[in-house]
Amino acid sequence: MADKPSVLFVCVHNAGRSQMAAAWLTHLAGDRVEVRSAGSSPGDQVNPAAVEAMAEVGIDISTETPKILTVDAVRESDVCITMGCGDTCPVFPGKRYLDWKLDDPAGQGVEAVRPIRDEIKTLVEGLIAEIAPTKPGATA
Repeated sequence: MADKPSVLFVCVHNAGRSQMAAAWLTHLAGDRVEVRSAGSSPGDQVNPAAVEAMAEVGIDISTETPKILTVDAVRESDVCITMGCGDTCPVFPGKRYLDWKLDDPAGQGVEAVRPIRDEIKTLVEGLIAEIAPTKPGATA
């Protein structure tokens, strides 16, 4: 892994789970990690309930847009994480592939999205501890 690891979050529509995961990683790791998200069949917009749930914790994803999954995005990432949605990534040697089993927030209200948001935060915190821990004496 390079000095600055890169992570790609993948979900079919790139409108909920993968967007929240990318936002959490950017928020919690800052510039210590390069973050991407994409989907094999991107939606028209980010799920409004996901936008609202993230806004409740002070993270604005309202200007994000779903993006198409490309082979280059996978090739350029050290860690590729699917979100339990059945989407798959092209496989390249030397990459780390994870699948986080998460409920689908599509079509659900913010009340149902909050626990998904919180579970994603916990998973992202564990990922950061593995791939980009804070150096001793540094501030997060």
